[in-house]
Amino acid sequence: MKRENFTAPAILNELKTKANPEQVAGMARFGINTQHTLGISVVELRQIAKRLGRDHALALDLWASGIHEARLLAAFVDEPARVTAAQMEAWIADFDSWDVCDQVCGSLFDQTEFAWRKAIEWTKREREFSRRAGFVLMAALAVHNKHAADAAFLEFLPLIKQRADDERNFVRKAVNWALRQIGKRNAALNRAAIKTAREIQRREIQRRETLNKTSASALWIAADALRELTSAPVQARLKNK
Repeated sequence: MKRENFTAPAILNELKTKANPEQVAGMARFGINTQHTLGISVVELRQIAKRLGRDHALALDLWASGIHEARLLAAFVDEPARVTAAQMEAWIADFDSWDVCDQVCGSLFDQTEFAWRKAIEWTKREREFSRRAGFVLMAALAVHNKHAADAAFLEFLPLIKQRADDERNFVRKAVNWALRQIGKRNAALNRAAIKTAREIQRREIQRRETLNKTSASALWIAADALRELTSAPVQARLKNK
């Protein structure tokens, strides 16, 4: 494909030629929304994105198509510096599958100037994929932003504690992911994340004693995070970091 043909219609036509119904069935087994889905792997989409290069206008057109893979590709080719807060809000309103949420947040939104603010704002939203997006952004920032100060991540921990009792699967997994990634960043944040996990556990014990009920999500998030964050491999890596 020549550079002058890098238009949304041409790319959409190319994507449709790569449609794989068997892959769509496999995606469904992993909880991916298969509506408007062609069945193209992320690996192949990233190869296409590498060929296309960065193009903000193209990304907007691809997203507007509503096709699952085109929206993933949009995240891979968009220009973070040109992404606006309004665009971020419009796109998360369209999130209807965990993989689109995660790829957009971890491949594009975390590189924007609005990432830190949106991470906090979105965790306060009620819609499942909007709230998930906030915690995925936290996890992505912990992994990708190598120069951020610890204070920025410490601000996330009370929100993680607050939302740990959200029983929705896509939210609880993102909360857990954020807590673990923050706790693996360095020794100081490891201690803070472990403290947060233990506070979540104590809160649930108190709820059991006073209200005769607990949050299964909160207990799982805390136990799973503690298992990894206190493990010998993680502690050794942080000690030698």
